[in-house]
Amino acid sequence: MPNPLPSSDDTAEAASGLRAYSRSLPMALLRAREAVMQQFRPTLRRHGVTEQQWRVLRALHSRNGLEVTELARATCLLPPSLSRILRDLEARKLVERRPVDNDLRRARISIAPNGVALIEEVAPDSEAIYVEITRRFGAARLAELQGMLAALEVALADMGGDPEGQGAED
Repeated sequence: MPNPLPSSDDTAEAASGLRAYSRSLPMALLRAREAVMQQFRPTLRRHGVTEQQWRVLRALHSRNGLEVTELARATCLLPPSLSRILRDLEARKLVERRPVDNDLRRARISIAPNGVALIEEVAPDSEAIYVEITRRFGAARLAELQGMLAALEVALADMGGDPEGQGAED
């Protein structure tokens, strides 16, 4: 979805010292995320998983055996939301929870065999979507975008803000 045209609201915001809404970095990132996720949602729905559940499964598939706090950070989910998601995924036997040996209050989450099977089932559809996104946007531009986003994340890492990820929810 392209940037909306400047409106009279943008002019009013500029007069008040705010950046124009149509030029807001958080909104541009959200619009881009929404455009990407619109491509993946039908596949996820067909396989009976939410975006957040898929994010957790993908994180565990790539880095199996994470403590809950590490998983929350890796998936940009708030702990209360992650707890609910993990409860649902455990009930479906897609993930497994084991206490940490030296501290039974902490848990290590792993992807279960059923979760791996689900990842493998969704993978061809997911890769086909990536191929189409790459075809439309261009491989070089996509690699450049991913590099720029990673660089932006690093550049802002020590700036402060909200270290708990409040607002990182979907």
